[in-house]
Amino acid sequence: MARYVENAQEEVLAAAKELLEKGLVEGTAGNISARQQDGNIVITPSSLDYREMTLEDLVVISPAGEVVSGHRPPSSEKLLHLSCMGAYEDIACVIHSHAIYASMFAVAQQPVPACIDEFSVYIGGDVRCTEYAMSGTDELGEQAVKALEGRGAALIANHGMVAVAPTTGKAMHITALVERSAKIIWGARQLGEIHHLPEKVDESFASVYEYLRTQA
Repeated sequence: MARYVENAQEEVLAAAKELLEKGLVEGTAGNISARQQDGNIVITPSSLDYREMTLEDLVVISPAGEVVSGHRPPSSEKLLHLSCMGAYEDIACVIHSHAIYASMFAVAQQPVPACIDEFSVYIGGDVRCTEYAMSGTDELGEQAVKALEGRGAALIANHGMVAVAPTTGKAMHITALVERSAKIIWGARQLGEIHHLPEKVDESFASVYEYLRTQA
């Protein structure tokens, strides 16, 4: 059975407010979704400022993308969320953000390397970057699913980042951790050469990630 989030609508709204508070989105950028127990998906609406968003503004869509309830149109990136949810039943929340440092790596189309111990523990290894695909398309979703294999996050080329997890809390933690790590790595490169974790250590930590992902 696919994982789901208890009180999904409240969790999505709280995550949206937290993203704004932490500076991981701005204005109406980015979007969040969570799977309900009935299999439908709660998602943030299109073009609405997070500061103004209320529970009544959230949209519920089916796994096929049809609107089940809500008076606003769903996020224009709904296909990204549906692709991730459809490909990975062990996740129940998807967060797409436009955090500055992660987006810098996405524009450069460079992965965020695993240089910090906790990175591989909570994300599974280097955060890969997708090949370019236009926003709002099925291709973007397909590219994200490919880059997310064995990972909790992926960079979306020339766009931003997507994080997936069994809970909104874990997806938020991954989003913040990738941004923090991207900032550290960008700064470390100004000092000189960066050093990846030893391969054996990275593999060991990645196995911890695989275990943690199974724990709701």
